[in-house]
Amino acid sequence: MSQYPIKPEFVAQGKLSDNERLKAESEHLRGTITTDLKDEITGGFTGDNFMLIRFHGMYQQDDRDIRAERAAQKLEPLHNVMLRARMPGGIITPTQWLAIDKFAADKTLYGSIRLTTRQTFQFHGVLKPHVKPMHQFLSSIGIDSIATAGDVNRNVLCTSNPVESELHQQAYQWAVQISEHLLPKTRAYAEIWLDEEKVETTETEPVLGEHYLPRKFKTTVVIPPHNDVDLHANDLNFVAIAEQGKLIGFNVLVGGGLAMTFGDTATYPRQAEELGFIGLEHVLKVAEHVVTVQRDYGDRVNRKTAKTKYTIDRIGLDNFRAEVEQRVGVSFAPIRPYQFTTRGDRFGWVEGIDGQHHLTLFIENGRILDFPNKPLKTGLAKIAQIHQGDFRMTANQNLIVASVPASQKAQIEQLAREHGLIDDNHSEQRKNSMACVSFPTCPLAMAEAERYLPELVTKVEGLLTKHQISDDHIVLRVTGCPNGCGRAMLAEVGLVGRAPGKYNLYLGGNRIGTRIPKLLLDNVAEAEILDTLDQLIGRWSQERQSGECFGDFVIRVGVVAAVKVSKTDFHA
Repeated sequence: MSQYPIKPEFVAQGKLSDNERLKAESEHLRGTITTDLKDEITGGFTGDNFMLIRFHGMYQQDDRDIRAERAAQKLEPLHNVMLRARMPGGIITPTQWLAIDKFAADKTLYGSIRLTTRQTFQFHGVLKPHVKPMHQFLSSIGIDSIATAGDVNRNVLCTSNPVESELHQQAYQWAVQISEHLLPKTRAYAEIWLDEEKVETTETEPVLGEHYLPRKFKTTVVIPPHNDVDLHANDLNFVAIAEQGKLIGFNVLVGGGLAMTFGDTATYPRQAEELGFIGLEHVLKVAEHVVTVQRDYGDRVNRKTAKTKYTIDRIGLDNFRAEVEQRVGVSFAPIRPYQFTTRGDRFGWVEGIDGQHHLTLFIENGRILDFPNKPLKTGLAKIAQIHQGDFRMTANQNLIVASVPASQKAQIEQLAREHGLIDDNHSEQRKNSMACVSFPTCPLAMAEAERYLPELVTKVEGLLTKHQISDDHIVLRVTGCPNGCGRAMLAEVGLVGRAPGKYNLYLGGNRIGTRIPKLLLDNVAEAEILDTLDQLIGRWSQERQSGECFGDFVIRVGVVAAVKVSKTDFHA
């Protein structure tokens, strides 16, 4: 328990959710996972272990395309796990890349590497016999998956900013330090997966608490003017403030989050709000105590309203700030001026201030695989074999070949072009569209997303061409459910899956990711969505003001309201 008094009116009252029991009885996240690994009767994890493996960076899934077929054969679903690596700031070495490339090919059902919106990679389709060897393999190359899922602070994002190299390096180091500081202290991961001996000590979790957090927690380090991490999707954000190219501190924003539950108006997307400015000497303490305030005040009764955004709305931002200040022992200074002007990744070559060159590659949906006439996975492996810098995964599912000397640019570009990693035919629309994984592997999926996006983009490209603005684009995102992974609720046009072939259509976000869109159409099929977009894109092409993006246009002409969002803007 916290050493600080908790005001009764600020803490949700009622029977604790079953997840709280699970965490309390887990022996600091151990459960009976080691026993479950030896169970050859089922390919899945049973009982509490189904949830506990999330704290170790895995989700149990199955191939939903063949679920019915296997049931007809009286077989259980094809259980497997998805693993999400912990890589603060998304930086990975060529040696590590070659290793994960081989593992994906040899030991997963799908053979792919999936870049995610959490600025890391995922393995999909790892069968139970390969799960423990997977963790041991990752450990051998300096990678783990600790706390990339579950009720903990997850992979810390950092702006992928290869131009301002010195500032990026400073920000990246803070992302790493914050990640390490907020990790669970239990040795469960090392004992279960790496066969380290259990040490007979009294374990404590000074930051996360004995029952861990009420819900998942997401943190970013952001370098203006690039909002490429979509800070408003995250619980805690450190916005870098620099003077003369040197980092001097951070503006701190809290309470962002995009997930909701259809029909439950107590749930809603929410933008992050400003707490204030802090100097570098207070960063780790502020990170720690934003987490501890959420730990102590968050809703442990109803998981649907357990995220930081609901805690802040329940107790008030001023109370939240005051509690953080009391625990840190410092007052926030006024917010320093900052501005965001871009959000997407900057594709192609850019030169850093250190003379090194950086190549950002567009990876549609983040799926790295050898597709017909487009062997992306082979191409990246060939680049990794000669590249002397590093790779940087972006929060937009793309990949940067970073720190390339001028003498190697031509060779790397040739390999990229030969393997479809550079395609001059990719439109701005395609490069500014994104989807979550959804079917066939995500258990929450209600509608297609990743598999649907390429054809949807082609149709939207057709509408832009029809209205003679094919060189422009709309920030378009599709998610298979309202959980928020594809960040559709920060798009100019967001489709959120309701059922197979049916989506909610949200409009009115902006290009820099600082506005949440609103519901326009509920539970509609593609034909109605495209007809609506056809009419609106036609109007946009004729009536827009100079430089006006689509999201700003639909608000200005009254398609959706410009007033501050309310809970009813997201539910039919």
